[in-house]
This record gives sequence, C-alpha cells and structure tokens, in this order.
Amino acid sequence: MKTVSYDYIVVGAGAAGLSSAQYAARSGLCTLVLDISEPGGQALHIVELENYPGVFPKVRGEDFVASLKTQAQAFGAQVLQAHVTAVDKIGTLFHVRTRGEDYTSYAVLIATGAEHKTLGIPGEKELNGRGVSYCAVCDGPFFRGKKIVVVGGGDSACSEALYLATLSSHVTLIHRRMQFRAEHALAERVQKNESITIRFNTIIKEIRGSGRVQSVLIEDVASGAQSELPADAVFIFVGMKARTELFDMLPKDALGCIVTNEKMETVVTGLYCAGDVRAKEFRQIVTAAADGAIAAHFAAEYVRTLAAGEHV
Repeated sequence: MKTVSYDYIVVGAGAAGLSSAQYAARSGLCTLVLDISEPGGQALHIVELENYPGVFPKVRGEDFVASLKTQAQAFGAQVLQAHVTAVDKIGTLFHVRTRGEDYTSYAVLIATGAEHKTLGIPGEKELNGRGVSYCAVCDGPFFRGKKIVVVGGGDSACSEALYLATLSSHVTLIHRRMQFRAEHALAERVQKNESITIRFNTIIKEIRGSGRVQSVLIEDVASGAQSELPADAVFIFVGMKARTELFDMLPKDALGCIVTNEKMETVVTGLYCAGDVRAKEFRQIVTAAADGAIAAHFAAEYVRTLAAGEHV
C-alpha cells in the first residue's frame, strides 16, 4: 500500500473542514480532506439556510455545501471520500490510515463533527427538515406564532424552549421525568414563562404529518394513556455525541468534546480541532467555519516553521 504525502490533512468534510481546507490551500499548503460520507455534515439537512452572513436570499444546505467544496477545490484542496481508521504521529509526521491508502502530513485537523441524539421514533427521520429540527436558532424563525413542541429536560432543552417562546406563545415542553435536569435558575425561568406549557412524565411515541409535521402522539409515563397533540414543529434536545472515536486520548469536556486553545490547538503539537467536535459554547455553521479558518492559519504557521527547520 503506497503512502501519499501532504502538508495538511482535514478529517471531516463539514463546514469546519471545508472552510479550513479552503484557507489552508489558499495559503499554499498541500491540503487533503477525507470523510467517510459525502461532504456537508449536518449542513446537508438544512432545508433553508438564512442566517449565514452574506448568503442571502436563503439557500438549501446542500447547495451551500456544494459551494464550500467547489471553493476549497478551486484553491487546490483535494476532497476524497474515505474511511479514516487511525491517526498516529511518528516524529513530526502524522500518519492517517484509511481502508484504501495511507497518507502523511505535518498537521492534521479534527473536524469530524457531532451528531444529535435522536428519539428513534416513527416520523422523526422522515420529517427531519420538515418540522423536525435539532437547532432552534437555525429553524425557530420559520415557526413564528406556530405550535412548537420541545423535547428534553436538560439545559439545552430549557434554553432553547425559552428562545422559542420569544417567537411563539404556543410552546409545549415535553420531558419524560417529573423534574428537569437543567440548572435550577434555568428551569425556574421555563416554569414561569407563560408561553411555555410543560408536560412532565410524558414521552413522544410518534411524530405525524404528511410532508410536514402536523402532530405528535404523546404518552403519559405513569398511566400509559395516549393522546395526539397538534404541532407545526418538533425541536429535539436530548443530547449530542461528538465523533471522537479516533481521538480518545485527547482531553475532553463534560460533554465529550475535544478541548483546544484559541488557536484550535489540541495538546498534541500539529493536531488541531474545529467545529462541533470542539468544546465550545455556541455551535453554528458560521462558528464552525471560523474555527476552521483559525486552525488553517496556525497550521500554516506551524508547517512553515517545520519546513524552515528542516532546511537549516
């Protein structure tokens, strides 16, 4: 099996990875992007992207991703579909192994993203992007004044319910337990908000609709009684899982996301991290792109420092 050499390898072709590849390639780094699936990550599921600065009128997520990919390639980055199985560092070189070929580079970016935990119920997958959402900031404005259901009981669910309550006075928060897991002050604000109706001890059994969300089937945990609740949107906040399987040795925060400094550097020299897999407070496409650009900038500095040292 032959080994192909690059300056900078990006693992993950979402907004963070593709943005970083563009900046890296434009700065002169020989850049490769690897992803097990088609480029795009979570952005592919956005039906109408309207809050990315400078992209207006709104566009489909898949069109936005296609433009990101084309732009990165125009500056010289290569984008390949491949299953990365291991990333090791030997001396100053990283060895990125896939099921097809092995690659080496001086710097690597982890941009593998994170995935929202799902309910795994009928209708959730089928109506994703058609009323089912995992991002209130992204999709909440589409449902101003509409009937909104929020699922979860932690900090994210309560925070997002409060945000959605600024858009609609018809927000129902459904939680499977008898009390919230969120911090006390946050839970108290939710309970005092007149626009939010709370359904404790309740689970969603099914999300119903033809082409769009129209209702949810809910069940009382204690009695087993079921009823149908009209809804235009269902926002699900039951946790996220960062894709860190290849990088278990790195320090992580309480949510399992990789810790970096402001330069996107991990504790391993030459190894950077950007996007949703990175520990941070706010996750949006624009923040992922910013992470990627910052990582590329400092990776380019690092690679040039190595190259200068080798020629001394």
